[in-house]
Amino acid sequence: MADAHASTGKYYVPHESKWPIIGSAAFFTLLLGAVALLNHWLPAWAMLPGFALVCYMFIGWFGNVIDENQQGLYGWDVDRSFRMGMMWFIFSEVMFFAAFFGALFYARELSVPWLGGEGTKVIGNELLHPSFENTWPTNGPARLSPREDGTFETIPAFGLPAWNTIILLMSGVTVTIAHHALRAGNRAILNIFLALTFLLGFLFVYLQAHEYGEAYGHLGLQLGTGIYGSTFFMLTGFHGFHVTLGAIMLFCIWLRTMKGHFTPERHFAFEAVAWYWHFVDVVWLGLFIFVYWI
Repeated sequence: MADAHASTGKYYVPHESKWPIIGSAAFFTLLLGAVALLNHWLPAWAMLPGFALVCYMFIGWFGNVIDENQQGLYGWDVDRSFRMGMMWFIFSEVMFFAAFFGALFYARELSVPWLGGEGTKVIGNELLHPSFENTWPTNGPARLSPREDGTFETIPAFGLPAWNTIILLMSGVTVTIAHHALRAGNRAILNIFLALTFLLGFLFVYLQAHEYGEAYGHLGLQLGTGIYGSTFFMLTGFHGFHVTLGAIMLFCIWLRTMKGHFTPERHFAFEAVAWYWHFVDVVWLGLFIFVYWI
């Protein structure tokens, strides 16, 4: 039906929708909850209303889009617009992580050496922070670790992070196999390898949560542990959030494939999630190299 509609050359004009205003209210509520949590005004439950509204918005809005697609209302022009929208979205995500990688580079390669006296002539560390050492990872001159001695330990790269790297690389392979199976019309292989992909994604999230528990409970490494702690948890935490979203999206796509949705020619929703998943894989490789390893 979609192909028949596409052949007419008509562009689908969407009807009025309540979802944009609901989405704006949901994200604003979520932001208020995050502000309250980070400033210790309220406990973690302050973010639950925002999360609930965001989930309601996504389920409702995407449900409408799926219904319209299944009715054959979208032609090839709409398909191309979806692809361009997803490309720009991934580009915005690249810029998002580039900002955090830039903060890490600035702190590690410029700010910390300057505070240690490197490259300064008139004002050096002997005036600002006499006891500051130009080392990475740094806890800052104030030693902000919750431990009594102010020290903290880092997470070795070739431990749990290396296993998580293998898991994500395997998931990139499984989603590619699922994509080729969809294009070949092999629904059994598609369903199996797509399920493996989101299961590997949830396993990654579980292992990262275990890693965070070790860091907070035993290593003295927390979000407030100097510039290293803040950059470490901001980069890995946001990446873990993206992996969680990606795994949920893969699960939703798997449910659709189990219902027989998508054809070898028309399956943009699958491709969009696959693009997003490959982006998540690439970001993790950068994190593993520049945050854990080097």
